[in-house]
Parts: sequence; C-alpha cells; structure tokens
Amino acid sequence: MASANQCIASLARLSLSVSKRPVQSTLPRFLAPSIVQTRCKSAGSTAMQKRERDKAKLKKKKKQNRHKEYKYATPSQEERYSICDAMRYLRAFEVGRPPSSATYEVALKIRTPKNSLVLRDRIRLPYPIKNDTRIAVICKEGSGSMHDARAMGAVAFGEESLFELIKANPNKLPFNRLICHVDCEPALKKAGLGRILGPKGLMPSLKTNTITKSVGAMMRDMAGAESYRERIGAIRMPIGNIQFTPKMLSENIKALVTAVREGTMRMEDKVKKDLIEVVLSSTSGPGFSLNGAFNSTDEKVKPEYLSTAM
Repeated sequence: MASANQCIASLARLSLSVSKRPVQSTLPRFLAPSIVQTRCKSAGSTAMQKRERDKAKLKKKKKQNRHKEYKYATPSQEERYSICDAMRYLRAFEVGRPPSSATYEVALKIRTPKNSLVLRDRIRLPYPIKNDTRIAVICKEGSGSMHDARAMGAVAFGEESLFELIKANPNKLPFNRLICHVDCEPALKKAGLGRILGPKGLMPSLKTNTITKSVGAMMRDMAGAESYRERIGAIRMPIGNIQFTPKMLSENIKALVTAVREGTMRMEDKVKKDLIEVVLSSTSGPGFSLNGAFNSTDEKVKPEYLSTAM
C-alpha cells in the first residue's frame, strides 16, 4: 500500500513540473477582438499629407514666436477714447480723493523682442508734475565740481564723506537723484555701494547718463526732468496731476510720445521697436486706450468743464 501511495505522489509531482504548452488559437483574425488586432495609420492622400505638414509647421512657428515678444506686442481690442473722454471718466473715479494724491499715469506699449536693448532716457515735460528733485553729487573734495554742486543747490556732495553718509543711512537717503563726476568713477566702484543704490535706481552709470564731466550742466538738465525706462515691453510714468487741464495733459503726452519715438529711431540699426498703443489711467481708475483725438465725442462736454477743480 505504501509503495502505491509513493507512486501516486511521484506521478503528481511530474504532472506539476511539466510546463504547459501555449494553446494555438484557430479563431480567424477578422473575428478577434479589436484590442488584439494591430492597427496601422493610413498614409492618406497627398492633399491630406500636405495639410498635416502645414499644420505641424504652423504649430512649430507659433511655439517659436510665443516667447520672442512680450505680451504687450499685440494691441488691446478695447474701445479707444479721446483725451477729454478719458479724463472725464478718470476724474469720476477720483471723486472723494485729495487732489494732491491723485495723478494721471500713461503706459506706452512697445512691440520689442525679449532680451533686447532697453529704451531709457530723461524728459523735461512742458508741465512738470513735481518739483521735489533732491540731487547729490559725487565729486572730489574742494574741486571746481564741488563748488558748482554747492552753487546749484545739491543737498549732498563730496566723495568719501558722501560714501560714508550713504553707508550710514541706507534707508533714509536725503536725495532722490545721484550723479557722479567722471574722475570719481573708480572710487565709486571701489566703494561697493551697488547693493544699496542699485535697488533704488540711484547707482550712477554711463547707461543712465549720470556720470558726467560737467556737474553744473547735468544738474540743470536733471532738475525738473522725469526719468523713464522700458520694462517688459512698456514704459509707464506719471504724466500729470488730476487737476491738470486737457491741454496741459495732452502736451505732456505728446512730448513723451515724441521722445520715445525718437529713441526707437536711434536704435533702429540695433533693434526694431514699434510704439503700438498709448493707455491713460489714474491712481484709482482703470486704463483707457487713446485714439489720438482731443475733443470729447459728447458735444456737451467742453474742455473747459474738465479744467475746474474737482
């Protein structure tokens, strides 16, 4: 009996150790489920192939152009307004605010390639917005430039003494404009003031035209002038007080647009820039795209009505 049980056990082990052969299916291919079938994309006609190629090229071109220009490269599709119409609406947004704290602001949208040369300069507007320019001058102690700075009303001047003043009061500087005589440029670089002056936009450099041989002429040019700089495809700056008349605001905008266009023309041989839109806003108001006209579309609204105090 024991030998019989051993024989049955050995036969069972043999049956488990033998691998099973795969069963060949005799099912016709056209009756097999779709997941089993291998499908091949049809090449299509010549016209279909051409459309696919054109679609791929267009997609590639859009992807390449997507990051070449800033988002302001395309003008907005909103309605455009005259100066008087835009002022009429913006003055309504500023009702209840102190007139001294509300200003008009302008944004010039520029079509320009990314990482290209930046447009920056200073402009003396026909009607200045503020006259709180406080100028400091880096110049040799006891030099003629120091006497010119004192005579022109600089709030601080000198070389080592001015460097010590900046390091001692980095957050409470007594000036909002800083120019440097060309002879003091090496000393300025050695002083290592870039970390303090750079974030405030006060570091003198040749790019910003704040390193000069003539301190007196630079101070006369800087007093009452406004600086502007292109950032991410647009130039933004205050353009007038909320109590400005339409004529005053219009002349300031024209002066800025003219200066920007002249600047883009000077850079034509290096980079192409196009002014595509002018947007007027205020401290609390939205932006209104300007169409270049002056008078209001409503005949009842005269420029004189927008010239009175709010």
